[in-house]
Amino acid sequence: MTSRSYTLSALTTLALVGLVSMSLAQQPAQGGRGGGGRGGAAAGAGGRGGAAQQPIVLVFKETWKDTSTMLPMSQASVINPDLELKMYGIGKTDFSVTNEGSVPHIWTGDCESSCALSLRSKDSLVDLTGKARVRWFTKTSGFHEIRPMLKLADGTYLIGDHTDSGTVDYRVSEFYISEVHWLKVDMTKVQTKGILLDTVDLSKVDEIGFADLTPGSGHGTGGYSDVGWIEVYGKAVKRDAAK
Repeated sequence: MTSRSYTLSALTTLALVGLVSMSLAQQPAQGGRGGGGRGGAAAGAGGRGGAAQQPIVLVFKETWKDTSTMLPMSQASVINPDLELKMYGIGKTDFSVTNEGSVPHIWTGDCESSCALSLRSKDSLVDLTGKARVRWFTKTSGFHEIRPMLKLADGTYLIGDHTDSGTVDYRVSEFYISEVHWLKVDMTKVQTKGILLDTVDLSKVDEIGFADLTPGSGHGTGGYSDVGWIEVYGKAVKRDAAK
């Protein structure tokens, strides 16, 4: 090859390198304006002016006061001093607390109709959006099922379609609130009504608890729910700040 051919080949290569460099320089950086690449959303959320998301934490836990005998359920059986007890249903005073099986728990065997029990933080509402979840320690008898129950800050009562039941022994169950579908409830009877709600704003929840929609069968086997400890994970929202 002649010297002239070498020169032309070198110039051609330099021209191609220059064109490629100019093309790359004109493309937007990944995650920048107009960037749709992996990590773009994270860059936008954590960039200048983006608010950091509050983490999901244990907002409250209740384990019930240990007792040597079965007692009617009352505020005195709530250990956590920040929590207020609420009971609902025609037989709402029929809840009992006992440590049968060496597990302090709520017993619904004497509830004459559907019943529900909830806990309310004195200082905070609870934001149950995102990955908020509930863990509880439960056992049932017969065909009884334990369902989540909420009261929203606007006074709306809800019962969810998630159920836990297990007749062999106590077991830990955990579920995400975002996966639950909800019905409104007439809390005087603890009776669901209407159809499943398409959307529910769970950013300000006033009470969290459980419902048993089947009447109890009294003492002995046959029909009741036992609810041991309850843990609620979400984000606390100070009541004064929520107004």
